[in-house]
Amino acid sequence: MSSTIQDLARANVRALTPYQSARRLGGKGDVWLNANEYPLAVPFELSQQTLNRYPECQPKLVIERYTAYAGLTPEQVLVSRGADEGIELLMRAFCEPSRDAVLFCPPTYGMYSVSAETIGIEYRTVEVREDWQLNLPAIAEQLDGVKLVYVCSPNNPTGNLINPDDLRQLLEMTRGKALVVADEAYIEFCPQASLAGWLKDYPHLVILRTLSKAFALAGLRCGFTLASTEVIALLMKVIAPYPLSTPVADIADQALSEQGIALMRQHVAELVATREQLIADLRSLNCVEQVYESDTNYILARFTASSQVFKMLWDQGIILRDQNKQPGLAGCLRISIGTREECQRAVAALKSLPG
Repeated sequence: MSSTIQDLARANVRALTPYQSARRLGGKGDVWLNANEYPLAVPFELSQQTLNRYPECQPKLVIERYTAYAGLTPEQVLVSRGADEGIELLMRAFCEPSRDAVLFCPPTYGMYSVSAETIGIEYRTVEVREDWQLNLPAIAEQLDGVKLVYVCSPNNPTGNLINPDDLRQLLEMTRGKALVVADEAYIEFCPQASLAGWLKDYPHLVILRTLSKAFALAGLRCGFTLASTEVIALLMKVIAPYPLSTPVADIADQALSEQGIALMRQHVAELVATREQLIADLRSLNCVEQVYESDTNYILARFTASSQVFKMLWDQGIILRDQNKQPGLAGCLRISIGTREECQRAVAALKSLPG
């Protein structure tokens, strides 16, 4: 890129390290266990033939069906291009660049920092404790000037739920000061832990959801923001005119039908069974130091020689996600739950390694 073009770009964008998605990292594998996707295609087909018309900004049937699924009212639900757009819409609506800040607790999802840097918003980090729960006293010390606190639960990449008592304390300490954004991308794997029922008590609580994980529609790019009617009305001011294309809304309608939700729950049950078998298999291997419990569709494991393990599997076409650079996760790899056969192939490859 020419120096003139570089000079025209915003300074924060020139310095930005983009989010390294699974697809950006590449690889030539045939066993993809690095992006927390459902491993098999789902049987939805396009039914709408209205591509000559612009879609609704908030497709009525999608909103109605997600409202019924989440137990809320239509005015409390906003649909967007993945939950990633929801992360950014909140910053655009509530944070003044170069003045306000957001806060999150690593190790956690990388798009919170990338979105903040892109917009020009300060971000603050408070690392979780050794048990991967919130460090509430340290968060309290950092809240001055913070408008948004992002909490991923279950957390990516550690796979654990955040203690609900701690979440209540966080909501109390931020009342009247900041929004708490609970990222529930993986909540279908532990639905009893959802905070959706808390919205009536905490008007500053916001919840992010997606169809990418348990609904097996990562390629659809469809997410939801659940919040008070006041928050949703503000987000509607900054969202794009047509955030969901007609084909996306069409497939989302089907996924959120009674039959679609039943299919999702069947897939979740199958993935959870495979996950528990994979945990047991990994714990029997000499090269594995520790396998952590998970409430998601992935597992975090610590290996005695994680870089060699990662490369050996990569060379065999089995692609994992390296977490070594995340705070507190030295030696850790994240393994998405694939099919039973894919997981067995990974375990078989690992058995050849020494402890």
